[in-house]
Amino acid sequence: MSENDTSTEGAEPTPFADIVREALAVKGETLRSLAARCVDPVTGKAVGHSTLWKIADGQSYKNGPWLKRAVAAGVDRDFDEVERAAAAEWAGLIVGDPLRASTSETKVVVVYSSDATPEDLPILQEKLKELGLGNAQVVSGIDGDAES
Repeated sequence: MSENDTSTEGAEPTPFADIVREALAVKGETLRSLAARCVDPVTGKAVGHSTLWKIADGQSYKNGPWLKRAVAAGVDRDFDEVERAAAAEWAGLIVGDPLRASTSETKVVVVYSSDATPEDLPILQEKLKELGLGNAQVVSGIDGDAES
């Protein structure tokens, strides 16, 4: 694949890869220009253009927390959004706040299967009752769309 070829024909659509593909779809964007911006603000580690190609093409690559931070910085997206997309892709799980209870001081995180519905989360429902929040609405889906 050349530097300017961002074709992903036949690649399975996946949330994290889609973020990279969307960034590469911008007119004039190349793997190298995107890679130049994909630098982890914590470690200073940069994502190589070949790794970005592998991500977009659905191939295997080394991943880790630094990679999510670097991609978030490079595509100018919120880290939480990129982290949820990576969790959905890498583990087939959704990471989110199905109670919509997070604040700037506190983050409520629940990890669940991507095909789960609120009815499939009985432990969460039980914990809500224990906390006196039995009437709280549980939402699911990567975007937190209400399903109950």
